[in-house]
Amino acid sequence: MRRNIKFALFIAAAVFLVVSLLGPRWGFHWEEVRRRGVEIVIALDTSESMLSRDLQPNRLERSKREVYDLIKMLRGDRVGLVVFAGGAFLQCPLTLDYGACLMFLDYIDTAIVPQKGTNLAEAITKAVSAFDAKGRTSKAIILISDGGNLQGDPMAAAQDAKRKGIKIYAIGVGREDEEAPIPLEGGFKYSDGKMVTTKLEDETLRDIALATGGIYVRSVTGDLDLEKIYYEEINKKMEKGEFESSRRKRWEERFQWPLFVAVAFLFAEACIGERERNGQA
Repeated sequence: MRRNIKFALFIAAAVFLVVSLLGPRWGFHWEEVRRRGVEIVIALDTSESMLSRDLQPNRLERSKREVYDLIKMLRGDRVGLVVFAGGAFLQCPLTLDYGACLMFLDYIDTAIVPQKGTNLAEAITKAVSAFDAKGRTSKAIILISDGGNLQGDPMAAAQDAKRKGIKIYAIGVGREDEEAPIPLEGGFKYSDGKMVTTKLEDETLRDIALATGGIYVRSVTGDLDLEKIYYEEINKKMEKGEFESSRRKRWEERFQWPLFVAVAFLFAEACIGERERNGQA
């Protein structure tokens, strides 16, 4: 009889121990979550020249990978996406939902902007308009392009950004030491019977960045260029602001109750064993 009780107590203790390990929760309280950071709009060039393969697999896909890595680095900063070619539009508004921003990033290709060409001025103007004009949070634009501005006045747009307290950090993608063809469906791009080639033209990108107090870097293997811009410039030097706070439901952990019961049953089981040994003595 006593052996059966000991066995039952041991089984009950094991059951409550498993319940405790499952982490039961009931009841909750509301917790205020405050976010501090800066606002970052990434302007990504989607012109046909970004299909060139002087960077693998091509300039655009390489840039998207680096943007992906950047978004993964962010901690509390709001981020948005602008895509541009001959025109520009807001692909993703400023958000703290990094998963949603990555989803918008996946859909970017060279067909997303119907206007052909490269309009850096329009890209900067659209990025500037994406910010909250009344917000006091520090603001930065990360401009990713192979250069070669064909339309607009990018320096005037850069000066407008500077007047509004926005810094532009430019990343040049592509090689500047050799021309690369532009692959299109079924072959390469031709004009007047000649193959169209492209190379990195970073002079304008450099001037844009310096005009606003930002920096210019060339895309290199890995994500060291974005690490430099984010960690050494944006995160380290720019003043962080507080975004709107939100409330989060936090459930109360109750694992300790079944754990206490499990310990009690084990103690009882041990006591029965001790009494039995004392009786035999």
